[in-house]
Amino acid sequence: MSIFAYVIDMLQSGAGSLASYLAAHVLLCLVPAFFIAGAMTALIPKETITRYLGKEAPKVISYPMAALGGFVLAVCSCTILPLFAGIYKKGAGLGPAITFVFVGPAINILAVTYTGVAIGMDIAIARIILSVGFGIIIGLIMALVFRRDDQAHNETAGSGLFAASATLKPATVAFMLLLLAVLIVGTLGIDLFKNVYAEVTVTLDAAPGWQASLDRIVPHDADKGEEGVSLHGVALIGMLGLIAVTAWPGLNRIDEAFNRWSWIALGFIALTLLVAALSITPQYGGLVIGITGRFIGLLIVLAALGLVTWKGLEPYEVQEWLWETWRFVKQIFPLLVIGVFLAGMVRVLIPPALIESIAGENSVWANLAGVLFGVFMYFPTLVEVPIANMFLDLGMHKGPLLAYLIADPALSIQSILITASIIGRKKAWVYVGLVTVFSTLAGLIFGWFVG
Repeated sequence: MSIFAYVIDMLQSGAGSLASYLAAHVLLCLVPAFFIAGAMTALIPKETITRYLGKEAPKVISYPMAALGGFVLAVCSCTILPLFAGIYKKGAGLGPAITFVFVGPAINILAVTYTGVAIGMDIAIARIILSVGFGIIIGLIMALVFRRDDQAHNETAGSGLFAASATLKPATVAFMLLLLAVLIVGTLGIDLFKNVYAEVTVTLDAAPGWQASLDRIVPHDADKGEEGVSLHGVALIGMLGLIAVTAWPGLNRIDEAFNRWSWIALGFIALTLLVAALSITPQYGGLVIGITGRFIGLLIVLAALGLVTWKGLEPYEVQEWLWETWRFVKQIFPLLVIGVFLAGMVRVLIPPALIESIAGENSVWANLAGVLFGVFMYFPTLVEVPIANMFLDLGMHKGPLLAYLIADPALSIQSILITASIIGRKKAWVYVGLVTVFSTLAGLIFGWFVG
C-alpha cells in the first residue's frame, strides 16, 4: 500500500470513528451527563462535601465522603488537582485528600456514563467499586505512613472551608433525580424502553440507496469495533450541528441573561433527544419510524423536568446550571472530538498482534503495562474512553484495560509533578507507588472476574 493510500485509510478510519461516536454516544449518553454535571456544580454547595473532610471529621465519614466527592462535585482530571490543592491547604487530612484526588476522576458522572455505554457496564461498575475501595485504602496508608507530617500540617492549616454547612431544597433534589432519569431512560437497555409500540412509514424511495452509500463510506464491522452510521445517525449529527449553532449565542452568556437563542437552543436539545429515542429503519420504499418506550419515557421525564424547573428553581439557579453545563461542554467536548478522531486513526497504525502480545492476557505484567499506558498516554477525562475502546478492539484484555482507566488520571506525568508541588516529592512518590500497585491489582481482580 502506498503512503498516500495509507494516509487516506487513516483519515477514513478517523472520520468513521468520529461519525459513529457522534451518532451513537453523544445524545442519549453524554448530553444528559453534561447537564447533570452542570447541575451538580451549580446547585450542590461544595460545603456539603468539604465540611466532612476536615481534621475533626471521623474516618468513617471523611474517607467515604472524600471518595464520593468527585461524583457530587462532578470533577474531572483537569479540575481535580486545583480542588485537591485547595482542600489540602485549607486543612483536609492527607488521607481524605489523597482519596479525593485518586477517586474523583474515576467516578465523575461523565466518565462513568460514557465508559458504561461505550465499553460496557461491567467495566464501568468495576471502575467505580475498585476505585472507591482502593482509593480509601491508599488514603489510609498515606495517612499512616506520614502521620507525623499530617499532624503538623493539621496544626498549621486553616479550617474555614470546613466550617460552613449547606442544605438542598426539595425542588433541587427532585430536579437532580429527573436529570438522572433522563440519563437512565435514554441509555438503559431493557425491553420496556427498546420495544416499539407504534410505527409510521414515510415514503422515501432513495432511503435504501443512501444507507448502502453510508455503509461503504463508514464500514460496519463489529469484530473490528466499527459501528457504522445509519441514516438516523446522520440526521442526529445534523441536529447536533443545529444545537451548536444555536447554543453559542444562546448559552455563551446565559449567566448574564436569557435571550431568544437560549430558548431555541434548549428546544433543539429536547427535540434532538426525542428524535434519538425513536427507531428509524430504512426499507424498500421508505423509512419506518417506530415509537419506542424510550421515546415515551423521555417525553414524560422531559415534561416533568420542565415543570420542576419552572415551578421549583429560581431564574438565577437555572442560569447558573446552564452556564456550568455549557462550560463543561466547551472544556471537554472539543478534546473529545479530537481524541475520538485520533483513536480512529491510530487504530490503523497499531498492529493487533502488538497489543495482544503486551496486554492480551490477565497477568501481572500485562496489567502493569496498562498502568504504564496511563503514564505515557495521558488523555483528559472521557478522551481516555475511546482510546481504551480502541485498545479493547485491538486485543487488550479487560483487566489491563481497567488498570489503564484507573491509572490514567492519577499517574500522568503532569499529575505527578503537580501533586509533588502540593504535598512534597517524598509523599508524591509514595503515592505514585501505591497507585501503581493498586491499579495493577484492580486490573488483576477484574480480569479474574470477567475471565
